[in-house]
Amino acid sequence: MLKRRVVVTGIGIISPLGLGQKNNWERLISGESGIDKIASFDTSELSCKIGGEIPSGSSHEGNLDLNEWFDTKEQRKLDRFIMLGLIAAEEAIKDSNFDLKNEHTLNKSGVIVGSGIGGLKTISETSILLEEKGARRISPFFIPSSLINLISGHISIKYGLKGPNHSVVTACSTGSHAIGDASRIISYGDADIMIAGGAEAAICKLGIAGFAAARALSTSFNESPTKASRPWDKDRDGFVMGEGAGVLVLEEFEHAKKRDAKIYAEIIGYGMSGDSFHITAPEPSGSGAFASMDNALKNANINSSDLDYVNAHGTSTPLGDIIELKAVSKLMHKKLDKLFMSSTKSSIGHLLGAAGAVEAIFSILSMKNGIIPPTINLDNKAEEANDFNLVPNFSIDKKINFCLSNSFGFGGTNASLVFKNL
Repeated sequence: MLKRRVVVTGIGIISPLGLGQKNNWERLISGESGIDKIASFDTSELSCKIGGEIPSGSSHEGNLDLNEWFDTKEQRKLDRFIMLGLIAAEEAIKDSNFDLKNEHTLNKSGVIVGSGIGGLKTISETSILLEEKGARRISPFFIPSSLINLISGHISIKYGLKGPNHSVVTACSTGSHAIGDASRIISYGDADIMIAGGAEAAICKLGIAGFAAARALSTSFNESPTKASRPWDKDRDGFVMGEGAGVLVLEEFEHAKKRDAKIYAEIIGYGMSGDSFHITAPEPSGSGAFASMDNALKNANINSSDLDYVNAHGTSTPLGDIIELKAVSKLMHKKLDKLFMSSTKSSIGHLLGAAGAVEAIFSILSMKNGIIPPTINLDNKAEEANDFNLVPNFSIDKKINFCLSNSFGFGGTNASLVFKNL
């Protein structure tokens, strides 16, 4: 069977840089940071006191006020990660402008939006409530507000989407796996349109304490938060947790053309692999990361020399950053002079299950606008990074024909996406 082409026709995003595509992109390429001291709870007993929280305020200023989106009753029924996903999905669907009144269209439209952790804040708060107040105080909405697949369920219900409806849970690879899986559903004819991406809201006391206990988080920049996320820099000491959501509308190419849809890019490659090594640490040689990228290029039917830009996983951890460099160097056969690579996590932190989707969006916007976003805080490049053009601190103008976006997660799960500029 001849596989169908898949394109991106809608984008929705909310991140530590704020609300909406335009706001996020302008702040990203300006080299701004969305990292700050955590304001939503007391961090006095925690070793890490910083995070990438979505800025509060009016949506007219590119900020988030949940009261503008959900009434008080709705907010009590939904964990924050579901609300963030619904907000991003609304922007993406409006941006795509596909027909929500056509029954045939709705029957062939589905959803895959996942999360790495899901309703952690709700689970934590409900557990405390159970111990302090007893079982009779537990909300009947506790379980549905915490389940990861309910984000897809809510999107499906809200818009009447009756096609495939499921969620991906693969830690930090979730968003990329969701987009890749959704593209294949379209490619094989099971849907014409898919809403795909990831959402995460794990910045709560339990989330920060847990990752800090695993020694994964940055703790050296509590007094200078904007400097904390610094991929490939000699002074990096761990990642900074962020929250947000990224959602794409994916569409079969001919279907999009027929309705004269705006097309951002084509998804031409999707690769996956497993490290089979450790629950949290990446395989030291980078074999899993390499396999994921190599599989994506083979699926795209292009060579590594065709790549113009890699949006790296680049979390700002001492081990992970260097291992990804090893894998990319092997992929490129050490021919790195024409390749540009940056980590947008330097500006927004690590959005866990939403990271892959948000970074796919940044990759697509890079191609559309001909601008490569910077790796901010890259002041003293690690020795192992000397041969790479990592776009330190300032964005650059560059025509991009093909770009690769990487996501690697706990458990050794890896996903890579290849996008083509049309």
